[in-house]
Order: sequence, then C-alpha cells, then structure tokens
Amino acid sequence: MSRPDTDDWRAALGALLPADGAADPEPAPEAAAPVSAGLLRVSVERKGRGGKVATIIYGFAGDYPEADIEALAAALKRRLGTGGSARGGEILIQGDRGRAVVDALTALGHKARLC
Repeated sequence: MSRPDTDDWRAALGALLPADGAADPEPAPEAAAPVSAGLLRVSVERKGRGGKVATIIYGFAGDYPEADIEALAAALKRRLGTGGSARGGEILIQGDRGRAVVDALTALGHKARLC
C-alpha cells in the first residue's frame, strides 16, 4: 500500500530516467587524458618558490593538446589529494610527491621517470 505523497516523488524521479526507463547501471569511470607518445619526466624543485617544494611534470610531446594536459593535472590532483596547476606544457603539483606522481602517471597509462 502506498502513501498518497509517494506517487508525486516517484513521478518526478521517473521523469529523470531515459525514455526506455532503464537507469544507468554505473557512473562513468574517471576519464584520463590520452596516453602520451613519449616519456614524461618528473622532478622535485624548490628553487624560485619561496622555499616551498613543488613536483614538476614535463616532457609532453609538442602536439599534445593543452586541454589534455589540464585534464591530466586535474586527475592527478584528485588522485593525490593535493593542489597544483597546468600551464605552459607543464604540470605543477604542490609538495614533494615525486614517487607518488610517477606511480599515478603509470597507473593512468603514461610512461614516467623521476629525474
């Protein structure tokens, strides 16, 4: 036996489903940037950052789109739980995260080496 108010919310939720009535079984997995053709280099630097340490990822191919670099930076920041940015064909991750960055890049399908 259903209560009178349950029909309202069921109808509202039914309107959100696709036309065939099937719900999406799983959310889409995290989209990763396309795999680069070359070897990415990861270095840990302190110079010119006011004494703060940063992990730099560089070595993207010249034809590697800037939007894909930004998407990779976002995926790395989420995965590592840290801040960072992407600009000028490089990714900057805050902190001394060299080994963790190499492991994350490898898990995402990239070739990377700590320099």
